[in-house]
Formats: sequence, C-alpha cells, structure tokens
Amino acid sequence: MKTTAILVSFWLALLASPQIATLEEVHHEFFPHPDDPGRRIEFFWTAPEGDGPWPVLLFVHGHQFPEQPGARIYLDRGIRKSRAAEGFVAAAVSQPGYGSSDGPPDFCGPISQNAVRRALEQLRGNPRVDAGRIVVYGYSRGAITASMVALREPGLAGVVLGGGVYDMQDAYSRLGEMPPGEGGIKENIRHEAGAAEQSFRIRSVLLNEDPIRVPTLILHGEDDPIAFVDQARRLARRLEEAGTPVTLVVFEGVGHGIPREQRAPHVRAFLEKYALPGR
Repeated sequence: MKTTAILVSFWLALLASPQIATLEEVHHEFFPHPDDPGRRIEFFWTAPEGDGPWPVLLFVHGHQFPEQPGARIYLDRGIRKSRAAEGFVAAAVSQPGYGSSDGPPDFCGPISQNAVRRALEQLRGNPRVDAGRIVVYGYSRGAITASMVALREPGLAGVVLGGGVYDMQDAYSRLGEMPPGEGGIKENIRHEAGAAEQSFRIRSVLLNEDPIRVPTLILHGEDDPIAFVDQARRLARRLEEAGTPVTLVVFEGVGHGIPREQRAPHVRAFLEKYALPGR
C-alpha cells in the first residue's frame, strides 16, 4: 500500500488548536509481544506536561517500502505538532516487522493485531492516560489492523480508518499483480498471510459475524486503486445497521493517499465528539 509520503502526514493531518500545551519529551519504549515474550514491540508516546489524565490518539502505520521505519516516521516532523499539543497523549506503535518491532510481518494478522492490543494495554496502565478516551487511528495497512482491533476492543472511544481493506478475500481476487519484489499488495498478502479462506477471515472485519461496536470514522478515496471504495461503503452500511455510530467520508477524485487538509476537519470533528466530551 502507500508508503512514507502518506504516513508522515498523519500527525500533521490533525489541525492545530489555538491553545497549545507545553509538551514533554518523546518516550521511546519496548515491551514484549503477548504471543511471544521473546519478541519486542516498539512504541512511542508523548504527552502534555501535567498529570492529566489525557485522552489518547494511538496511530497505526501502513505499509512502508522499501524502507520500513515503522512508528518512527511520526517523529520526523509531526509528533510535536499533533494533537498532543492540544491535550492528547499522542502514541504510535510499530507493527511487527517494521521499525524496531521484531518480525516477521503477518499482513495485519493476529500477530499485528495483538501487538496493537498490547500497546493499548500499555497505555491503559499509564496514570497520565484517560483509559476511557482512547482513539485508534489506522491508515492503509494500519486501517486493516485497527479495524480488527476495534472489533475486539469495545472499550475504545472510537476508531478512525483511512484507506483500508475490509474484505481481503474480495480485494485479493480483484487486485492486479506487480513485478516481484516491488512491494505489491497482492504479493505481500500471498507472502505474509497466504490465500486461504481462514487467513482472509482473520484479517477482514466484513467477514466476521460481529460488527465493530465503537464509534467509527471511515475515510476513503473514491478512486483508490488498491483499497476499493465499495468495501468502505459496505462497512459503513454494516455498522449503521448494527446501530454503531459511523461516519463515512468519500473523497471524490482522490486515490489511496487522501490529502491531510481534506482529512483534517473530519478527524477533528470526530475527536471533539467522541474523545473530548465537555471540552
């Protein structure tokens, strides 16, 4: 999926508030993977100065090729210009096989999902965090992982999904091939996850019987060539029918990389509604 250009804009995509808090240092931590304590997960977070507790934005990156910096990409320019400046703990986790998180990657499968859930556990144990106001924001490959995490984490305040694949079996059948070694999504799925029905199911929120139950914002480009917009529409209908608060925003004339200035107002409104009650 889209690479560094999309990922570096995550922090910048959230509009700055007129009231900017003073930030403390960026914390760079590691903790053991719940499925294999011998593997470590890389984690970054920063918070406003003061005791809090603060609401949280946890970012889950997409695919990166050929470099794979993982969550560190958010430090390049954006982490101190993000919503942390407005009173959020801003956190990011490297999916397995990216950054300094031990691999191999499993294309948004249980290993990646449980790494993100372990990051949530880490956040909930932080006294600076308001555990009832955590929002997960995943883009591209990160949106696939985040959607499956949201399915199993009903205590989240919300989830933001940008440019995600929500039925991997359907997407796999429709995707074209790229030359070997060029990081094509179909090649990555085949290499990391395989093409068995069960492999698709455990990575596809639309192939699960239960819907996401937490408030959901879905952002998608109308002309996305690898994460098909009809899947975003199917997911929105599914959640609406289940009674889950859901907002779908489709950007006309836009492909896989939705410009931050177009995403930002929708993300801001979602956060104000679900993560900043009474503010």
